[in-house]
Amino acid sequence: MAKIINREEMAQGTIILNEIEAPRIASKAKPGQFVILQAKENGERIPLTMADTNPEKGTITIIYMVLGKSTATFRDMSIGEEYYALIGPLGMPTHIDKVGKVVCVGGGTGIAVLHPITRALKEAGNDVTTIVGARSYDLLIMEEQMKNVSDTFHICTDDGSMGHHGFVTDVLKETLEQEDIALVVAIGPIPMMKFCSMITKEKGVKTLVSLNPIMVDGTGMCGCCRVTVDGETKFACVDGPEFDGHNVDYDELSQRLVAYLDDEKASMEAYEKSK
Repeated sequence: MAKIINREEMAQGTIILNEIEAPRIASKAKPGQFVILQAKENGERIPLTMADTNPEKGTITIIYMVLGKSTATFRDMSIGEEYYALIGPLGMPTHIDKVGKVVCVGGGTGIAVLHPITRALKEAGNDVTTIVGARSYDLLIMEEQMKNVSDTFHICTDDGSMGHHGFVTDVLKETLEQEDIALVVAIGPIPMMKFCSMITKEKGVKTLVSLNPIMVDGTGMCGCCRVTVDGETKFACVDGPEFDGHNVDYDELSQRLVAYLDDEKASMEAYEKSK
């Protein structure tokens, strides 16, 4: 029942990888889809997009950043322990086509989400340029995995510790000016996706983003994950998580994501003190 068979600490221990036994999910999951995990019976349900699947082995891989009590509980689970509940695959898979030249842009844990999509686009015969970014090189994840599924690979760091000294949007803008790009997929922090979409909109390049609003049931029943896209209310769990980046109301999404920030901080502090 959702046993952890491998665990790895990444990015100075702030990002955790779990490989989990889930043969039925692994056999059906497609790039872009997610699962919902629950550590304990009274725990919070956490949606996480799968970074990888291995149908032969019967496992899925999730990668998450420790931000609050629930992800801290995940962090404290060891190899051999089991999640109380695991549901998936959920959401609409990425539509993969051979379109020509594609740019995949990832930041933070968004790189994990981007990995299976980038691989699928490459396997479909596209010429893939990948741009990944982090605040510093020691916080960058999945460098080799992303490089292996890309034709051209760029690293950006805010502090200049590796690759381009600056933001992923700098390299994206240069690439769009130099090449005829058919599709951009941008996954990461909201500001990153917002500014990537602003740049591609000016160039008229189709852009997909993956949204991570607050979510509870993951089946469209609760309405917690509503987002505004092209002036209409959508549910990220069943209509997404991917949407046209040019039509997302990023400001509204940002406001909704910080709605419980104080409660999350207090819960995390209480959890750490109780250990």
